[in-house]
Formats: sequence, structure tokens, C-alpha cells
Amino acid sequence: MKYHLKHHSHPLITGTLLLTGAGLVTRLIGFFYKIFLSRTIGAEGIGIYQMIFPIYGVCYALTTSGSEIAISRFVSRENGSGRPERARHVLTVGLGLALGLALPTAYFLYTNASFLALRVLQEIRTVRLLQILAFTIPFGACHSCICGYYYGSKRPAIPAAAQLFEQFSRVGAVFLIYRVVTEHGDSLTPLTAVVGLVLGEFASMLFCLFFVSGEYTGRAASASQSLSPAASGGSLALPMLRLALPVTANRLCINLLASAESILLPLCLQQYGHTSEEALSIYGTLSGMALSFILFPSVLTNAVSVMLLPSVSESQAAGEHQDLTRTVRRTVAFCLPLGIAFTVFFLLAGSFLGDFFFHSRMAGEFIMTLAWICPFLYLNGTLHSILNGLGRTGTGFFNNLTGILIRIFFVLAFVPSFGIQGCLWGLLAGQLAVCGMNLKALRDYLHN
Repeated sequence: MKYHLKHHSHPLITGTLLLTGAGLVTRLIGFFYKIFLSRTIGAEGIGIYQMIFPIYGVCYALTTSGSEIAISRFVSRENGSGRPERARHVLTVGLGLALGLALPTAYFLYTNASFLALRVLQEIRTVRLLQILAFTIPFGACHSCICGYYYGSKRPAIPAAAQLFEQFSRVGAVFLIYRVVTEHGDSLTPLTAVVGLVLGEFASMLFCLFFVSGEYTGRAASASQSLSPAASGGSLALPMLRLALPVTANRLCINLLASAESILLPLCLQQYGHTSEEALSIYGTLSGMALSFILFPSVLTNAVSVMLLPSVSESQAAGEHQDLTRTVRRTVAFCLPLGIAFTVFFLLAGSFLGDFFFHSRMAGEFIMTLAWICPFLYLNGTLHSILNGLGRTGTGFFNNLTGILIRIFFVLAFVPSFGIQGCLWGLLAGQLAVCGMNLKALRDYLHN
């Protein structure tokens, strides 16, 4: 037992450090990229750009989220049982499932972009953005599944490098386009940022395919040829679907509601008295500027979350109840003080950060208000990952669903009367509720 715990603590720590380092560099690049966009396309342009991400989130949830988690969990199980050849077969089956959904979804998004822009987003300027965005879906599905394979194998170096490669490709492409258009006297538009998104996903997919191809050659190929009939695609597809479908349904429902929240917010801001342009500028300042600061420290907790899922799954399979209890306690002991520290920092420095980096007093005010969600925001991601690792996807779904419904209620009930402040109150109430329910669910599980 002692050896087992010691042996498996190193991949978690090493993987977390790798993902944290890559995530930190990626967030730094992305952070300055947001500053660059705020000064080239403006707050309204960022608002238009951010409007397409609810649609993107729904497409990602439908095509990728369930397959990635299923691949990670099944690969972890097969490797833990000494069957690496089946782990590779898991990836093959998972890729087939994901691409089987991604390709028709991309086609639907491209051909129905006008309807979605006019009837759903209610912003005609997003039509071309949605059409270009459609190309990211199969690229993203492919590279996410491969990353899930490496996470499940506790080899996070490739996903970490792919994350960096994607960010460098995206930002580099947009900057080159910016240089070209400015030389011709033109200006950057939100469409350019979406083109960069596509190029980044495509580059990341090629990067992942290059490395994973080595898993299917040489000794790997020989091992895969020795698979027993029980390791056929059909025998893996059904149990993977049983895990992936609930996760996909959960994520899809959550993203649909999050999309509704993002669409309703500008409309409710107009009811408060803002013009359409003002509402988009406020939305862009909140989602594209203020939240960039609030989410920046979560690079560390996100890395912990990714590595927790396979580790928790292995501990559960081995019956290591005490190890699970220690994992939860250490997670809380790490994330909660981190969140409190950044709450204090953002309260003290929020005004300066918004004014200095974005030249926006509004962004500074949003940062100071959002500072209060940091302890719960940073803790919720890791707790949710532990629940997924334990197979309690239904519990995690219900908790997140409750949080989003609370936020939508605040948008509908308070934003028309109190403006954007009502949305900020809803974010705090939703995160607090989800955190409490996640902790209660884990306590009940560990004490049974």
C-alpha cells in the first residue's frame, strides 16, 4: 500500500507542475493577447467576439467533453491493469466516437450560422464568425481526445506542449495578420481573432497527431495486433458510451444554460437602459477583460484538476479510501487559501489593474467585485474533477446546473433593475452554492 501511494504521487505532482508551467505561459500570452485585442478591436469588438463562445461551448460539449473524459478514465484503468495495448485501442475508439459527432456538428454550424446569429445571438455581425468557428470543431475534437489519452497515461508533457503550441500559433497568426492589414491601412476585426482560433486548433491537432502516431508503430503496433477478441472496438465502444453519454448530456445541458445566460445578459442590460452598443461593450469588458484577471490564478487549480481525475479513479479502483480522504483535504487546504489570497489582492489592486492594462475604470470595478468569488471558483474546479474521478458525474452535473440556474435567475430578476451589478451578485451566489454542494457530496461519499 505504501509503495503504491508513493509510486503514484510522483505523476500527480510532476504532471501538475508541467501543466501549471504550460498553463501559466499560455495564460500570460492569452492575457496580453486580450490587452492587444482590447486596443485593436475595442470593447464592443471583444463583446461581439465573446458572443460566439457560448455556441462554441455547446459544440464542444456535444462532440468532445464526454469522449475526452471517457478516454482518460479508460486509459488510466487499462494502464493500471498492465494492458497498454488496450489503452491505445481506447484512444482509437474514442477518436471515432468524437469525430463521428464533430463532423456533422461542424457542418450544421456552418450551414445554419445565419439562423443562429439572427435568432439565437440576435447579432447579425456574428454570422461570418460562426461560419469560421465551425472549422475548429473537428480539429478540437481530435486534439482533445489525444490529450485525454496522455492524461490517462499520466504523461502530461505532450498536452502541455500542445497547449503552448496552440497559443503561440493562434496569437502569432493574428499578429501577422494585424501587421499585414495595418500596412494596407485597414484595421483588425473580430473575424481575425476567430481565424486565429481556427489556426491554433489546427496546429495543435497536427502537433498531437505527430506524437501519438509513435504509439501505433514499432512495439506498440505489435502489441495492438495481439489484442484479444474482447478488446475489439465494439466491446470498448459500449462501456465508453455509457460513461461518455451522461457526461456529454451534462456538459451539453450546462453549456446550453450558460449560452442562455450570455445571450440574456446584453438583452437585460438594454432593459436597464443601455443601448445595444453599450450593452455589448459592458459584456465585452466583463467577459473579455475583468474575468481574464480573475481566471488567471486558476491555471494552477486547473492543472491539479486534470491530474486528479485519473489519480482518483485509480485510488478508488484500488480501494484506497484513506488516500481519497487525504486528496480531498489537501485539495481544500491548497485551493481555499489560494482563493482568499487573490481575493485580497484583487480588492486592493483591482482598480489599478483595470486602468493600467485595459485603460478601463469599469474593468477595475468589475475585478474588485468579482474578487469575492475567487475562493469558491478555484476550489470548485478541483472538487468537480474529484467527483468525476469517483464516477459521480450525476452529482457534479446537478451541482453545476444549480449554480447556472442561480446565475440566470439573477440576470433575469436583477439586471433589468440594477444593471451589471445584478449579474455580479449572481456569479457570487452561484459559485458559493456549487462549492457548498460539492463539499457536502464528497463528505457524504467519504463517510459512507
